[in-house]
Amino acid sequence: MSTLERIVAYLLVALVLLLVVLRRRRGAGALSRPGDLSLAPDSAGPAPMKLLPLPGDVGLVAARELRERLRGRAFRLGTLLILAVIAAVIVIPAVRGDKASVQRVGVVGTLPAPLRAAVLADAAVVGTTVTFVGEASRPAAQSDLRGGRIDLAVIDAAEVVTDKPVSADPTSATAQLASAAARTVATATAIKAAGLTTAQAAALAAARSAPVASLQPAGPGGTERNTSLIGLVLVFVLLTQYNTWTLIGVLEEKSSRVVEVLLAAVPAARLLAGKVAGIGLAVFLQATLAVVVALSLARATNSGVLHGSTPASIAATLVWLVLGYAFYSWVYAAAGSMANRQDQVQSLAFPLALPVIFGYFISFAAATSGNPSLLVKVLAYLPPTAPFAMPTLVALGAVSWWQVVASAVISVACTLAVARLAVTIYRRAILQTGRRVRLREALARS
Repeated sequence: MSTLERIVAYLLVALVLLLVVLRRRRGAGALSRPGDLSLAPDSAGPAPMKLLPLPGDVGLVAARELRERLRGRAFRLGTLLILAVIAAVIVIPAVRGDKASVQRVGVVGTLPAPLRAAVLADAAVVGTTVTFVGEASRPAAQSDLRGGRIDLAVIDAAEVVTDKPVSADPTSATAQLASAAARTVATATAIKAAGLTTAQAAALAAARSAPVASLQPAGPGGTERNTSLIGLVLVFVLLTQYNTWTLIGVLEEKSSRVVEVLLAAVPAARLLAGKVAGIGLAVFLQATLAVVVALSLARATNSGVLHGSTPASIAATLVWLVLGYAFYSWVYAAAGSMANRQDQVQSLAFPLALPVIFGYFISFAAATSGNPSLLVKVLAYLPPTAPFAMPTLVALGAVSWWQVVASAVISVACTLAVARLAVTIYRRAILQTGRRVRLREALARS
């Protein structure tokens, strides 16, 4: 893994840790701060939000949920934190790359003009520029290499020396330039030893490389891996955050007994569907904002972090964020209806989060290596882990369009089945107060 990829990976891990801590602190105090639980706004408040695609009671409940999330301080702080970390992931490598775009080459002895021009051409191919620095002797060049004053040295037009082995970081500009310069110096030495004329040497230097064909397609590069890593973290953070909000929101309405009033006006299925839809809209808005900001910053700073991103990988991330939330939101809502006290939230949320954590880390490892295993390809068809595995495969170019469609169809079908089961559990457990309702009990009630 190159230095740039390590920086991106470290920042992404830091984002996960920060947002998990923030979510836990927010979740711990969520029930102590009840929000506006009415379907209609206060007479002195703003006009009710209209959601044209959602009719009737579902639209009213969804508007209430969306309004509460957008007004909440936690939503604003979480959005700012996500945007700040995205900006750091994109801008820091771009700034660091600009600083490392000039390679200082120490020269011991004489470096003929043709060889100097060849080294400059090698630097252009690598994507960097060169500044030549005169060195008095080999020991002086070695001292400057150890001190970081030069990046590599050419000794008597016959040898290239670096501080660290080029195999330690073969994708770095210094390693690529050192390897190219070594080949150039060796070619010049061989031409000189062969006693070729100036015209013959020039013709040999102008020779182009033969085309190289391969039986297998090219594997994903560092930019594709970086894009899949960023998409994975975004899906993981938003799913864990908003699913927990769904659980806490249902439990809050149950513990405050407001749900009894709501169920008197709205059927249980529509009430639960409106809650899921409203929070889902907040998820999609936050994710879309993050994607727009990331692409805008990458274009403004000419950052290479997202250069490998394609419309297909971006669309896959957003689509499976919606599909993943649609699947898990019903599960978390049903779990919230079975709880009775705030201290039961963690005991319910942890087992539900296990498939999320498992799918995230397996997909993260595949995105980091660039070589998805058979396990990742299997997880891409399972609705609990598909939100992480399938976008990773799309970003790495390891899946065809019909496989993407098949995974989406399976997720939608399983979500519909889970939604019917969740509504049944919610209807039977939401009014049971005083104790925690067991899953077997909720399913066995007539």
